[in-house]
Amino acid sequence: MGWNISHGITQIRRSYTSIAQLGEQLAHVLPSKDWRVVAPLFARRSEEWITINHRDAGTMARTLRAAAGHHLMPADWAALARELAAAAQNASNARQSWEWR
Repeated sequence: MGWNISHGITQIRRSYTSIAQLGEQLAHVLPSKDWRVVAPLFARRSEEWITINHRDAGTMARTLRAAAGHHLMPADWAALARELAAAAQNASNARQSWEWR
């Protein structure tokens, strides 16, 4: 089982474990105020679907890109963070919700 993260034609499929592990990496490289921006995605207690409005998706995209560019972020996790940032930015640009199912 895992997450299907999408906006329009952008579709990302990752296991719950890999998303949780990315969250751990983000928590290590982001300042606490930035971590709070993306924590609703990664610090979860259930696998319930998430719908993020386009404004929040834009803010999350910026935060994910910043984390991906951090010098302590491992390259493989940075790639996933950039992929999620692109999907969030697509939703924001289209003024549509960003879906995690």
